[in-house]
Amino acid sequence: MHPIERLRYVAQAAGADPSLVAREAASALAEVAVDEPAGLVPACRRLIGRHLTSGPVWWLSARMLGSDDPEGAARDAIAALEEDRTGRALVDQLPEDGTVLVVGWPDTTASALRRRGDLEVLVADAGGDGSVLARRLEEGGTDATAVPDSGVAAAAVVSGLVVIEARAAGPSGVLASSGSHAAAAVAAAAGIPVWAVATVGTVLPGRLWDKLLSRIDAGGLEPWERETELVPSSLLTAVIGPEGLAEVGVALNSSDAPPVAELLHDPR
Repeated sequence: MHPIERLRYVAQAAGADPSLVAREAASALAEVAVDEPAGLVPACRRLIGRHLTSGPVWWLSARMLGSDDPEGAARDAIAALEEDRTGRALVDQLPEDGTVLVVGWPDTTASALRRRGDLEVLVADAGGDGSVLARRLEEGGTDATAVPDSGVAAAAVVSGLVVIEARAAGPSGVLASSGSHAAAAVAAAAGIPVWAVATVGTVLPGRLWDKLLSRIDAGGLEPWERETELVPSSLLTAVIGPEGLAEVGVALNSSDAPPVAELLHDPR
């Protein structure tokens, strides 16, 4: 398959795990970098346009465009994504025999909850994803309950921990499934810890993060019509990443993606 055709296929993978999309995109972009180097910038921009809220896609694009060896940068990105230890860290850090609230279908968090198996999981529906995840967890032996969107606040109050999985993150907070802000706000007000899960590539440097948020705002949808929403960093207690549990301010201001100029300007 031609690399451009492969990228089109990846670009159409709506709703897929951001890390998986980034891994698939890295292989295709590496071929573009070798065969059609002049096409790398527009290819990255098009990919971001289709996966605007995916931190790993921005991260991958920035690392490749900011490198003298974009093919090598793609290989390094694939290795980092494949070796990501965030899920393992979450398994180790989750409390024993507690009640955890999650929103939608957070891939890394869901895998960690399945591996633990000893927790009661409340799953906020988030437009349908949560109900399916709750059934899957139940089938795997985990005590899971689907919570309708109208019950997110009540579920947050009775949980011992709220876990929000970020699709992208930056200094001011994390982007997560719709309903995450309400869950985090209620939990924070009640003194219940709120953890953000930030896998490899999710955290962006300030300038790229600001650009991502501005493009979302320019997209024409009202905030309540979007599939993701911003959870302010002030509502978070900690961030779980590849290195384990970290302070919010440190974790959300640590990114190894360069703020490349090619991604800071709107494509024409």
